[in-house]
Formats: sequence, C-alpha cells, structure tokens
Amino acid sequence: MTLAFIVPGLDEAASEKAIAILQNRLSQEQEAALVLKHAHWNVTGPNFIAVHEMLDPQVEVVLAQADETAERIATLGGTPDGRADAIVRNRTWKPFDVEGRAGTTAYLEALIEYYDAFIADDRKAIAELDELDAISSNIIQDHVQELEKFQWFMRSHLA
Repeated sequence: MTLAFIVPGLDEAASEKAIAILQNRLSQEQEAALVLKHAHWNVTGPNFIAVHEMLDPQVEVVLAQADETAERIATLGGTPDGRADAIVRNRTWKPFDVEGRAGTTAYLEALIEYYDAFIADDRKAIAELDELDAISSNIIQDHVQELEKFQWFMRSHLA
C-alpha cells in the first residue's frame, strides 16, 4: 500500500497495519448499516413499530462510525475503500441471514447474533490497535460502547 503521508509518531509499518485493521472495521460498519436498514424495512408482526423505529437511530450511528473510521484511515495517509465490493472482499464475518419479511423476534435474534460477531471483531481490532495506534484504538472503543448499548436495547426488547 502506498501512503500519502505518515502521521507523526507512527512508522510506515504500524500505519499500514492500522489502516488494514480499520478498513476491515469500515467494511463491517458499512454492511451493518445496510443490514439494520434491511431489518427496518422488512420487520413485521407484534411490536413492529417499536422495532422499526428503534433501528433507524442505529443505522445513523453506525453510518457515523463508518465515516469516522474512513476519516481515520485518511488521516493515517491511507485511502478508505467504501465501495460495495470492498465490503464483500473484506468480509471476515458471517453474513446476515434473514431475508425478506419476518417477525420482530426473528429479526431481533438475528441482529443480536450479528452484533455478537460485530462487537467481538471490534474488540479484537481494539487489542491489535492498542499495539499500533492508541488514537485508532480509542475510536473503535467508542464504537463498541454504542454497539453494546444497541444490542442491550434488542436483548431487553426480547426479555
């Protein structure tokens, strides 16, 4: 990878590793926004409106997280890849598997499972970034805090 520049305090190798980790996170963040919107459009049944309206704020937050991650990649001298094929190419996680119209319970259970992997992947990235770049690690830590809160909302809805 060719870096446009290197930020003070990081060397080229650390920057490249951090960018690769962040690109993976960016791809999952972008996919998560699409998955959440898909659920928003297709959820049905009891508690429809509550779940439907709970998901849009999550979409907005996850898109903002993707923007912050992309801007960090650019700040580190990299080139963030936000294209749809990058999501597929960078996927290291299980795809979301609920298709079409389905009930609130089915969507929430699937979203909770999706969040399990998303949060675990973010936590792994945090551990890797801790060794490379504290700023990038802190950004992903903030993202996890929001994701865990959203997952709590979903879990509480099913309790």
